[in-house]
Amino acid sequence: MSKPERKQFNGKREPKEFEEEVIQIDRVTRVVKGGRRLRFRATVVVGDKKGRIGYGIGKSVEVPNAISKAVSKARKNMIKIPIYNGTIPHTIQIKFKASIVLLKPASEGTGIIAGGAVRKVVEICGIKNILSKTIGSSNRVNNTKAAYVALSRLRERPELEKKKAVVTGEDRAAPEVKQINKSEAKEMAKAGQTHSKPAAKPATTPKKPKA
Repeated sequence: MSKPERKQFNGKREPKEFEEEVIQIDRVTRVVKGGRRLRFRATVVVGDKKGRIGYGIGKSVEVPNAISKAVSKARKNMIKIPIYNGTIPHTIQIKFKASIVLLKPASEGTGIIAGGAVRKVVEICGIKNILSKTIGSSNRVNNTKAAYVALSRLRERPELEKKKAVVTGEDRAAPEVKQINKSEAKEMAKAGQTHSKPAAKPATTPKKPKA
């Protein structure tokens, strides 16, 4: 029997639709009747850097299985975020448990002013310019959840999508010229003279009588 031909690998991989970012991996234990059971908990965010993002947590005895579970949950919880000129449309502040996350829009060239879990969440959803501040607890899981909730509550602003049209000299339309007869022009000139105020005469000094 002839062996089936194997496909040769050309060294190029297909680009992934979503990118994965692991926020944190923790060891968790559960006490049962026979003792303690050790497992791993993975916190993962998934996004396409075009305004879509998902968040998930997975647990398993092995780290790769925990990450795969978290990724599958994150893809089920995908949301669409409104992004205008590389930033968010408005300021928002969200509190989740003991964590408070504040997000502010920024002008072009500012970059991502954020740290920890909030930075990873913002980067993977495609935001390029933003200001952020985390207040309260420094727990990465809570901060990730607070940032995710804040992005999910952003409102759309259609007025920001309208770009101001730059009118050049070629695009400007020529003014309309209305042709009139000579008689109409004379009547318009007479009407303008009647409605116009007469010019004020210069004041003259009275002459002194001769002695």
